[in-house]
Amino acid sequence: MRLLISAFLLAGGGTAAIAQSAPPTIDAPVLVRTIEKGDRVSAADFEAAPVSATAARSAISPRDAAGMEATRRLLAGQPVRGTDLARPQAIRRGEAVTIALVSGALSITTAGRALSGGGVGEPIRVVSLSTNRTLDGVVEQAGRVRVAGQ
Repeated sequence: MRLLISAFLLAGGGTAAIAQSAPPTIDAPVLVRTIEKGDRVSAADFEAAPVSATAARSAISPRDAAGMEATRRLLAGQPVRGTDLARPQAIRRGEAVTIALVSGALSITTAGRALSGGGVGEPIRVVSLSTNRTLDGVVEQAGRVRVAGQ
């Protein structure tokens, strides 16, 4: 749909016509409520509304956005781009964690602190509180990091 806006101006006794067309709009999914950074998004948070074609081009579908976490504050009435969302974090930076070293039947655990955040299956860095040593591990679940034997 194109909208044509016309205006007539009087300048020095003459008339001039100025025509300007508005950018085309199409229906795209937009948020029905404001989502704060770190909140999870669901498919129910979206509705179809007319937005500019350029904004709609980068919009993510509600199905793809469901279960993801906002990386910044997302305003109601705006389309959501893929860069606005990330996989949910099971561990956040600075959070207390359990560090587990598992090798066969042997399992050793110790208290630690996360130096970075990550979702399940993602690599993160942690520091052991008993040795003050920095380790690389993989998030197993919320609050638990698995490290490889060395």
